[in-house]
Amino acid sequence: MMSDKKKKLTRRDMLRLGLSAGAVVGLGATVVSKSATKTVWQIDPDKCVQCGKCATDCVLELSAVKCVHAYAVCGYCELCGGYHRPDATKTDTAAESQLCPTSALERTFIEDPYYQYSVKEELCIGCAKCVKGCDAFGNGSLFLQVRHDRCVNCNECSIARVCPSDAFKRVPIEEPYLLKGKA
Repeated sequence: MMSDKKKKLTRRDMLRLGLSAGAVVGLGATVVSKSATKTVWQIDPDKCVQCGKCATDCVLELSAVKCVHAYAVCGYCELCGGYHRPDATKTDTAAESQLCPTSALERTFIEDPYYQYSVKEELCIGCAKCVKGCDAFGNGSLFLQVRHDRCVNCNECSIARVCPSDAFKRVPIEEPYLLKGKA
């Protein structure tokens, strides 16, 4: 026998229950898929051709790909090919002299004639202009890497699908970063 005090489920109640259950299942699936993943996406810096697609094809609004600097191989030059435009008339910090469209490379004087170049990752869009300049006129101490504190580790990385040099690959999560010449 049914009691008169039993509440009838309305369509709205059913919708709420369904959405709540869906959210819980979705969250559980996300946690399981993240913990089950043993690899992450990364760029092989020896294969990267600095095409610029990392800046435009990431699913994130601001790409998870950032320029990194291998200080151990940097020449600390006054005229840095990654910092200065090839047609720059002065070797100063003026915007018209800089290659980076977002001023993500910061130049700091050390001692004559040496300068240190640091990447401000929050400004870097992964366009690779500095990397291309460094490779062409320097020693290649600037290169692109997927930053895993930003990457959502898509099953099929949207940048990897459009990469013309097939530079994106899955690497073990224990060693998520690749160095130039050691990939």
